[in-house]
Amino acid sequence: MKKPLVLAASLAGIVLAVAACTPAAPQSATPGSAPSTSAPATGWELSPTGSAGRIAAAGLEVLDAEGHVEHFHAHLDVFADGTAITVPANIGIAVDAADKPVGISALHSHDPSGIIHVEAPKAGDTFTLGQFLTEWGVLNGTSTSPGSPQSDITGWSAAVNGQKRDGSLNSIVLKARDEIVVFHGPAPDPLPGSYTFPEGY
Repeated sequence: MKKPLVLAASLAGIVLAVAACTPAAPQSATPGSAPSTSAPATGWELSPTGSAGRIAAAGLEVLDAEGHVEHFHAHLDVFADGTAITVPANIGIAVDAADKPVGISALHSHDPSGIIHVEAPKAGDTFTLGQFLTEWGVLNGTSTSPGSPQSDITGWSAAVNGQKRDGSLNSIVLKARDEIVVFHGPAPDPLPGSYTFPEGY
């Protein structure tokens, strides 16, 4: 008889944890970074269907609550051929058929600010941009249209803290307060080199 109460308490904890991580509304980005808008461009939206599967495909677990051992934030801007793409809320949050949260990964987003939250239950794990993109469900190479949401990641470029990066975007390791810019086509001008995080991040 106690199991339903435990499950209900766990689900309530997930909802509270998801709401608790954001202490304040994100401040505006530095000049040249992507704006925070309410909805991503067509094709870049987050599909709730398959959220748990994408978390697993990223090599991450669906947790009952956010971890508190490793806790930091990075910021992501995405530009497709000069168009700023909104990074959607709820990446890395598993939902059921009714779109209710049932779990969360250590790597996730809470709002469309582009802030990536790393909240892991143990120290020392490395998290990558590729894992976050997998959870989002984009740049997976299922489309042959260059610059599209499902285009191959090899056609895209990246910069971290204003410095262009060679090699695979997938291998970029997320670090505290990094400003990561992913772009197809010309680099945005100016290229964002930092982000003003909300107080407490």
